[in-house]
Amino acid sequence: MSEYSLISLGGVEARRRRQPALAPDERRAALIAATIPLVHEHGIEVSTRQIAHAAGVAEGTIFGVFQNKSELVVCSVLQALDPQPTLDALAAIDRSADLRSRVTEAAEIVYARMAEHAQLFHAARRLIFANEENPEARERMAASRAGLLDAVTAVLEPDAHRLRIPAAQAARVLLLYCGATNFGPYADDSFSGADLASLLLDGILLSDSGEQSKC
Repeated sequence: MSEYSLISLGGVEARRRRQPALAPDERRAALIAATIPLVHEHGIEVSTRQIAHAAGVAEGTIFGVFQNKSELVVCSVLQALDPQPTLDALAAIDRSADLRSRVTEAAEIVYARMAEHAQLFHAARRLIFANEENPEARERMAASRAGLLDAVTAVLEPDAHRLRIPAAQAARVLLLYCGATNFGPYADDSFSGADLASLLLDGILLSDSGEQSKC
């Protein structure tokens, strides 16, 4: 064996010694962490080879802790779409601020979430909601949606008596608009929370005086 081969083998062995085996839960977490940015970039078409390369492991390692690629991608999507940071941001909106300011801030928070995770929402629809083999994942996603609706409704509730429709219905309209702006055929990147607040609170019809109402 040549000196070069011995050096190369020595280097491989050294790298192996520097990478101790992880416990299954730690390995799962590491693979999920490596998969999330790849799903952002490639969607559900990401390959196990790409995931293994990003995680720095052999491709077969994936199947030691996940049944298949689909399970790994679903787990990654669910973790990445954890709504808690968004719920916390909505809960932190000052309820003593005027309604227009609160709606503007809520709209910006919701839009930012949907814009950041657009590819993951597409993946969720294809892998979770369209697949009856993932009932637990569908329940988690449904709970996430319900929690987001409740959080936006809570932002509007202090002025519910001033609204022509229930606060929950207004919150749903806000969520639908933010979603369509990201995923619909007329989506673009010109979103403005203030514009959405004006649309929700003022509508598109000028008042008799030719001025929009102020909230």
